[in-house]
Amino acid sequence: MAPFQRSRPAPATTASDSGRISLQAKWALAGAIGGGGLAGLLATGSSALAVYFARRVITPARQRAADQEILALIRDGQRQQAIFAATDDTTVDGVYGFFFDGGRGHARIGRIVSYSPADRTVLREVEAVYAGDLSTARRGWWSGAVYPDPAAVGIPYEDVLIDVERGQAPAWLVRAGGTARTWAVMVHGRGATRQEALRAVGPALELGLTSLLVSYRNDGLAPSADDGRYGLGTTEWRDIEAAIEYALARGAEEVVLFGWSMGGAICLQTADLSRYRHLIRAMVLDAPVTDWVNVLAHHAQIHRIPSVVGRYGQLMLGHPLGRRLTGLSAPVDLKVMDWVSRAVELRTPTLILHSVDDEYVPYEPSALLAERNPEMVTFEPFHRARHTKEWNVDRERWEGRVKAWLRQQLAPRLNPGALGGSLAARNQ
Repeated sequence: MAPFQRSRPAPATTASDSGRISLQAKWALAGAIGGGGLAGLLATGSSALAVYFARRVITPARQRAADQEILALIRDGQRQQAIFAATDDTTVDGVYGFFFDGGRGHARIGRIVSYSPADRTVLREVEAVYAGDLSTARRGWWSGAVYPDPAAVGIPYEDVLIDVERGQAPAWLVRAGGTARTWAVMVHGRGATRQEALRAVGPALELGLTSLLVSYRNDGLAPSADDGRYGLGTTEWRDIEAAIEYALARGAEEVVLFGWSMGGAICLQTADLSRYRHLIRAMVLDAPVTDWVNVLAHHAQIHRIPSVVGRYGQLMLGHPLGRRLTGLSAPVDLKVMDWVSRAVELRTPTLILHSVDDEYVPYEPSALLAERNPEMVTFEPFHRARHTKEWNVDRERWEGRVKAWLRQQLAPRLNPGALGGSLAARNQ
């Protein structure tokens, strides 16, 4: 989940649009709050920027930015290598997805063969091309989503539909051997898809967990919400509750939640609010948003948005009258999703894996949550993984830590008929 990279740009505004936004902000928020400081801010041109900031946070992306350049494709018999422009993403070793041609093309990119800082290029192995013609690609985007579907990992699966509030949400169902009493419900991040969760299916299978890789409102697969806006976890958790209900109706007795980035925030809300929360045995969260105020302040800073504008953007998200400007059908309560402040209220055993150089969701709140509630929360720091790519950088460590921790939490409930051995061979 990249809170701003994956967000669609705000609609183009004319001078009259900008004036109307400023006027609406001035009357709606200044009148609602009655704060002189806010009125002063809105009297300047900053209100439009605050509105823009707030809208970007909650507006689903229409299209990903093709911000990675591929310079050449080299063929050596059956093997292929690609030369990419050197960036913070392409120069980190590991295995990644590269999407191109507007997302219609998808390749699996492997190890770094050579790196030339002088030329600002990096040569990497191309392990597989799942869709599209990589030889014609010029630009694309880097992703932690390595595989297009479970079949690409060599794992049988079913396409299923989960009943949600506005229709049916597609999901992938991967059944474990034997009778799986514990299911893993896997929740992708903001701007991502269920492909993101495929990295956890192998470990889940080895533990005997049946996996449900879900979609949720506004992710491009599930039905959109009425307002077409993200709730940052405050609304999406209901779709995860529906997924839990689906699992329980098909033999599950308890669930483990997996969540990436905003998916982590959604899992935390589910464990707090769902009527099935007593059946959530554990959570595995990768680079989760545990404090939205921290994340939004971070993005205001890196986008050089004045801190006061960022704060009023947050205010617009949470105030009832701010929804006129943001398009939200209901306010987003950022405080209720501040799990650092609510640390002692978290009563579900939770493993957090988070890279200390995460450029989108700072790791400090994850570490602080574990520090404040060590009884429930285990924090596992990674390095050089950036955002939600801990598995990609060190698959062996990620999978080993997840399996060892879950064995402790779930024993003796683990399915004795689980698939054994490593699934690494399936990924070739």
